[in-house]
Amino acid sequence: MSYTLWNDQIVDSNEVVIDKEDRGYQFGDGVYEVIKVYNGEMFTVDEHIDRLYLSAEKIRITIPFTKDKCHKLLHELVEVNNVSTGHVYFQITRGAAPRIHNFPADTVKPVITAYTKEAERPLHNFEHGVKVTLVEDVRWLRCDIKSLNLLGAVLAKQEAHEKGCYEAILHRGETITEGSSTNVFGIKDGVLYTHPANNFILKGITREVVLQCAEEIGLPVKEEAFTKTELLEMDEVFVSSTTSEVTPVIDIDGSEINEGVIGDWTRKLQAQFETKIPKSLQV
Repeated sequence: MSYTLWNDQIVDSNEVVIDKEDRGYQFGDGVYEVIKVYNGEMFTVDEHIDRLYLSAEKIRITIPFTKDKCHKLLHELVEVNNVSTGHVYFQITRGAAPRIHNFPADTVKPVITAYTKEAERPLHNFEHGVKVTLVEDVRWLRCDIKSLNLLGAVLAKQEAHEKGCYEAILHRGETITEGSSTNVFGIKDGVLYTHPANNFILKGITREVVLQCAEEIGLPVKEEAFTKTELLEMDEVFVSSTTSEVTPVIDIDGSEINEGVIGDWTRKLQAQFETKIPKSLQV
């Protein structure tokens, strides 16, 4: 039996019923988070909860319980489902109401759901690297909100899948923004580059961990935009996310990065990232 968090209760997953007029279902009117689980414990959970509340605030949804209670409920969900290595998916929508585009009355309550999934770390990708493709970024202009509106990312990811690639790296004109579900980094002449955390990208939790790691290993960072041409000329490229961690990129649309060899700085960042996972949690 699997269990789901439904509003403020943990119930049998078979008991969960989503109303056909839930605004998450009809409008994508909600926000979400994905939290990594290592050996039964959530990683950077406070940061994910903080971002969930911030995203909800930006679209004017009030989460009906405190961050502490949220943390407690998610911990109980991981425990009752006996998750070892995997993740928690957590979302909140504006609620269920007759379909109108403007917000419903204040009496309509948000709907909260969360579930867990077992998933092994993609160690093969960490060791051997991945291929990616460049795709025009046609998403809306509030990518800083982790909203349920993911169709632009879905279409980009599907294009990457059809090309046999792990990820789609997005660009607005000549400027690289982020991946369809990752943040993008390039290393050139011993400097780490990544797009600044503004409305064009999601300020990834793993992105922040990577920046901490870079400081700790003495790798200078420049949070500034770079172009497609500059990306292809990088000495090293990698993407990061909750599930991708630090994943090296060795090929972009047939152009090899560093002759298809994972660079030393990327390896150092991977090793430093491992130290961020408490020893008792490592798998």
